[in-house]
Amino acid sequence: MEAPHVIQVERLTKTFRTFKKEPGLVGALRSLVRRKYESVPAVRDVSFQIREGEFVGFLGPNGAGKTTTLKMLSGLLHPTSGSASVLGFVPWERADGYRRQFALLLGQKNQLWWDLPASESLALNARIYGLPKPDAERTVAELSQLLDVSSKLNVMVRELSLGERMKMELIASLLHQPRVLFLDEPTIGLDVISQKKVREFLRHHNATRRTTILLTSHYMADIEELCDRVIIIDRGTLFFDGLLRDVLDRFADHKILTVHSPEAARCSKEHLARYGEVLEQDEVSVKLKVKRERIVPVCKALLDELPVQDLDSQEVPVEDIIRQIFGERGTPGS
Repeated sequence: MEAPHVIQVERLTKTFRTFKKEPGLVGALRSLVRRKYESVPAVRDVSFQIREGEFVGFLGPNGAGKTTTLKMLSGLLHPTSGSASVLGFVPWERADGYRRQFALLLGQKNQLWWDLPASESLALNARIYGLPKPDAERTVAELSQLLDVSSKLNVMVRELSLGERMKMELIASLLHQPRVLFLDEPTIGLDVISQKKVREFLRHHNATRRTTILLTSHYMADIEELCDRVIIIDRGTLFFDGLLRDVLDRFADHKILTVHSPEAARCSKEHLARYGEVLEQDEVSVKLKVKRERIVPVCKALLDELPVQDLDSQEVPVEDIIRQIFGERGTPGS
């Protein structure tokens, strides 16, 4: 039996009305008397559904409408038109029952008090949510141990490193054990080790608690390691909704073939071009870009014609595919 849909979005649209200033002093004086406005669409007719327990990547270039969509689903913004339901609630009605069942974590915003120890900040959050003290303390102890920040709970938030602070922000977001979690760039600015720790924690939390998670990230490693399904939006409209592997099948018509062979490495680029586009060439190996349908015959030809020590076929990095998609659509990448 399939899990029920906990997020349902139907033709969601958000248009902002912005002041348009005319150039020069005359324009500035005119604007004092009569202002001109223009409508800027941030999200246009976006529709999708997410089932309970899904971990979905939400992708798009800067300005695509990702954060605006998350803010509407969190009830921070009212849509211009369209509808949405999260856990059976209309988000922008901000019902108390809904606010206790979701969390929004913005990677570049802080919800903890900088001049308090992290433990006191978390205790305040627990009081705000009306959580019993023993339950809150047990949750903080469990999450801080999983995130390896137990020893930092009594440190002032402003004195924590960026990675430690983000882990505390995660604990604050999960303190009331939300059923739905919206994550907007949770690993931005973190070092590689902190990114890995946060990803491992999110994967474990999703698997054990069945929390429904919608994640935006500029780090494709986050998406590749955590999400089977991705939703891609561009210029405020839905561009793709499906499995991550389908992105590869649909938009990546080639693979990267690494040929480990000193003899092949000594061949001219003109000769190697018979097999595929030469991407890299050093003293012991060659990296080729080969059409998917030609991988098998190219491998056979290489093995027949050259003393090959090893062949390694890999998918194109998802980050390159996403960059290529938006590049072809004429939108600045993120």
